[in-house]
Amino acid sequence: MKSRYHGYSFPLADTVTREKVRFRNRYGIELAGDLYLPKGGAGDLAAVAVAGPFGAVKEQCAGLYAQELALRGFAALAFDPSFIGESGGEARNVASPDINTEDFCAAVDFLSTRDFADGEKIGILGICGWGGMALNAAAMDTRIKATVTATMYDMTRVNARGYFDAADSADARYETKKALNAQRTADYRSGTYARAGGVVDPLPEDAPFFLKDYYDYYKTERGYTERSLNSNDGWNTTSALSFLNMPILQYSHEIRSAVLMLHGEKAHSCYFSRDAFADMVKDNPWADNKELLIIPGAVHTDLYDRKDIIPFDKIQQFFQQYLK
Repeated sequence: MKSRYHGYSFPLADTVTREKVRFRNRYGIELAGDLYLPKGGAGDLAAVAVAGPFGAVKEQCAGLYAQELALRGFAALAFDPSFIGESGGEARNVASPDINTEDFCAAVDFLSTRDFADGEKIGILGICGWGGMALNAAAMDTRIKATVTATMYDMTRVNARGYFDAADSADARYETKKALNAQRTADYRSGTYARAGGVVDPLPEDAPFFLKDYYDYYKTERGYTERSLNSNDGWNTTSALSFLNMPILQYSHEIRSAVLMLHGEKAHSCYFSRDAFADMVKDNPWADNKELLIIPGAVHTDLYDRKDIIPFDKIQQFFQQYLK
């Protein structure tokens, strides 16, 4: 299968420009991005860095969101996080709660120093697993004036506790660690990294709905792209190790900047946003600029690319309000 639009899952709009850019994070890893600008747009634009979902690349949802923001007058940077897509970093196909949080801050570095952008008007937008990373970055980086998350996953929670916290026990985590560390030994011995596989294909008849939901996006013309981990061979099997004991969002209740969290009412993952929002506003003196918007009837991947469901007008209004 090939992606529909020359490596992208969506067509390029006539009224925006798309340019390949590169920048480095604090660890020296070179990141690759697509910069979307409104044609004819003047300098000092409000700018937004976009990444996600977890296992996707900039040619998928992140690029779609960035293009929609550019259509609405923003400078928008869709980027590949470290170790995946066109970004650098060895070994390939791994994730890190620390480095991937830093990737958002590196995108802010880039946008803050461009002639077309106003360094005082920088926001970020994270989709799925990168929604959690975006919130983590917002808790650390005071240059971020506004954050949007869409269909957010807390990847440290799901790896350490399982879906719906069903494996939240020391024994369950121990068995996971045993298996992953045995795989580390095997990888070192072979000199290669075993891959976990992307979205399961063919899809079992008894697959739960959330797997069907992912399949419908990553394994069909709707969302398939050549570099996407979820569309192909997936993450390295051992990629989850650092997520087991390094939880993110420990200081989300100290975020002072504005946050808008979006999630589908019928998404299997909705509890991540509901719980993260509750933790963020509890005992937070700066809770007035925080909002959780539940989209009626929407499932997880509806907020990947369904432009009739994603509330882009709301996102535009939010960034216009807080990036001023």
